[in-house]
Amino acid sequence: MIKHINLTFNKEISQIIDLFENLKKLDQKSYFNFVKLCKETIKALKNGKKIIFFGNGGSAADCQHLAAELVGKYKKKRKALAAIALTTDTSILTSVGNDYNFSEIFSRQVEAIGKRGDIAIAITTSGNSKNLIAATKVANKKGLITFCFSGNNGGTLKKSSNYSIIIPSNITSITQVAEIALGQIFCEIIENNC
Repeated sequence: MIKHINLTFNKEISQIIDLFENLKKLDQKSYFNFVKLCKETIKALKNGKKIIFFGNGGSAADCQHLAAELVGKYKKKRKALAAIALTTDTSILTSVGNDYNFSEIFSRQVEAIGKRGDIAIAITTSGNSKNLIAATKVANKKGLITFCFSGNNGGTLKKSSNYSIIIPSNITSITQVAEIALGQIFCEIIENNC
């Protein structure tokens, strides 16, 4: 048992270290898109716009985490920043899933509250979730600026997003570690500039 724990622990830590070494050399397009995310978000918040996060499973939890950092605080006390995770209203999620389809649980919300100039951020490990693709397409039609954090070389979602930040991994658990780390770097940049 101890041997198995040690092997699993060391393997996961090694994969995370390797990933962070690769993130320091994030491909030029993804790094440009991350910088674009920061600049566009600062501009949007200063113009009275909001950030809308959406994702499934562990990525849903990351959406809630990042929205909470911005509405509450990340590292310092400051004014609340307009951010929302579309993953938190169980009444909307279950009614839209039941009355329409699970693939519309986020697109209906974007349709309802998204405004031109808002920032839409999809977080995913696969890049292939139909509900994220549908929400991104609605966001694009409404004039939101769309971004995604994705593993799996971006999956299909990268075609729908204006700007994709691709995590160089196909391993779900490793991708999630990188996404929340980049999300927290994003929060610090936003907090220090808004």
